[in-house]
Amino acid sequence: MMNRYWRMIIFLFLVLTVPLTAALDTAGEEKVDTGRPVVARIVVDGPITPVSADYIQKQIERAQIEGLDLVVLQLDTPGGLVSSTRQIVKAFFGSKVPIAVHVGPPGARAASAGVFITMAAHVAAMAPGTNIGAAHPVNVGGGNPLSPGKEDQKEEGGRKKGEGEEIAKVAEPGTRNPEPESEAPASDDADVMGQKVLNDTVAFIRSIAEKQGRNADWAERAVRESVSVTETEALELNVIDIIAEDMEELLAAMDGMTVKVSGEEIVLAVKGATVLDRPMGWRYRVLGTLSDPNIAYILMMLGIYGLFFELANPGVIFPGVLGGIFLILAFFSFQVIPINYAGFLLIFLAVILFILEVTVVSYGMLSVGGVVALFLGSIMLFDTAEPYYKLSLSLVVGVTVFTALFFILGLGLVIRDKRKKPTTGAEGLIGETGVVTVPLTPQGTVKVHGEIWRAEAQGQVEAGCKVRVKAVEGMLLTVEEIGPEGGIVKEEEGRED
Repeated sequence: MMNRYWRMIIFLFLVLTVPLTAALDTAGEEKVDTGRPVVARIVVDGPITPVSADYIQKQIERAQIEGLDLVVLQLDTPGGLVSSTRQIVKAFFGSKVPIAVHVGPPGARAASAGVFITMAAHVAAMAPGTNIGAAHPVNVGGGNPLSPGKEDQKEEGGRKKGEGEEIAKVAEPGTRNPEPESEAPASDDADVMGQKVLNDTVAFIRSIAEKQGRNADWAERAVRESVSVTETEALELNVIDIIAEDMEELLAAMDGMTVKVSGEEIVLAVKGATVLDRPMGWRYRVLGTLSDPNIAYILMMLGIYGLFFELANPGVIFPGVLGGIFLILAFFSFQVIPINYAGFLLIFLAVILFILEVTVVSYGMLSVGGVVALFLGSIMLFDTAEPYYKLSLSLVVGVTVFTALFFILGLGLVIRDKRKKPTTGAEGLIGETGVVTVPLTPQGTVKVHGEIWRAEAQGQVEAGCKVRVKAVEGMLLTVEEIGPEGGIVKEEEGRED
């Protein structure tokens, strides 16, 4: 009967979920009118992460398979990861379909990684009221090297690098890059790594700009000096090609332009084209949600709690399964978000201390150490200047306080329970009083807790006398008689026959 019941549940699950999954997978697909040019529009509104990079790459591949005339990326981003940016640029350069990047709608920006993506497109456009720039690498040595917001490091005297001397001279075309006249050795490995990342980023942005025929000198300044310009300035500086407020205006402005795609020149004929909107589907939205550092942190802590409950209560299974799932999701998020491994190790140490508290009686010292390690590790976990990769301080404080209260209260209950006298089993009988039912000569029976037990005593104890349990050996109790005043009857006092 039970097997039939479960088979019915599985059948209903498949009947309901398979069509729903198919509908979700095919959502956004539209019929293509072959009589008109067809353009696909994709939208990225947020940081450039592996999720958004995969979304862009898949949509470009899909457009190539369908033979579309153009792919338009509507972009509004504060920055992103260098690995994801390079993946998108490679997809642009390897595409057989023209790619246009439109920084919009009005009020949008293409900062940091957005500069690289915009300049790598075959057609670069911006909406009125938008800006582009600020691509100086920050958080060198761990974090996001294509991010806005961090100024050049200051030298010991308080003077910024670049004030009164050149950071690096740009070579003239056809000549080698000259060495600085009096370059002091790097003060430490961080300075050396910072200069390497900076030079690599400059070379990357210049190669993109030169390949697409755009202003490479301004692109270098965007990296070295974090300059940012409006759409009108970008057009005057040959950073972009078009200023267009919406899709219709953009397609009209692009119509007739000649672009070089995969080594071939293509004349765009996209005026009045059919536009297929292909936003991120549910899968990418879920993955994008998981890439939020606060969500990743919550998943990690839920995973830790689940495993802790499972280790503290073996065999419950459910908390352990959920904890494992949450931890796997958190590890996926950590692949997307740049993390500080010192912070992660501190959190891992906190987990070990909490687990040891279950097996080692430290009277709270291990829990205190675990709470301190958890707080410091949480603060250090996402060590980046990016505002969208910052962990909420209120969330860290709340989780730490909750964890501290949980372990302090839980530890108090455990200690109180350990100090209680046992009430069940053999230990629970010791010290209890009973009444002799069959005279102890020296063995007989007594009634303790409403149960009849075989018992023995030193000397003879008459029926009806009160006794106290001294020890338990198997099913035999060792008892002693209690006097009229509650004291123990001594053997030397004797008994009358």
